[in-house]
Amino acid sequence: MKVANIAEFKNHLSEYLAAVADGEEVEIRKRNAPLARVVPIRSPGRNRTVLGCGAGTVMVKADLTEPMIPSEDWEMLQAEPS
Repeated sequence: MKVANIAEFKNHLSEYLAAVADGEEVEIRKRNAPLARVVPIRSPGRNRTVLGCGAGTVMVKADLTEPMIPSEDWEMLQAEPS
């Protein structure tokens, strides 16, 4: 584990983040007292979803380009009174 005071960590941030990306932990200290620890995030497992696995499972029963309610019911489409 690497140890760095705040100023050193700030000045060499990219180097410490590269070390974290390689799996190493970095302890940040304030006046040599432990303050925080930067640890690598475990990468999530591989996505196992099969592309196209839901094909044919959805039925569209309306025109998707038309509004669901009549346009005269939309207040935002009404002309503003002068």
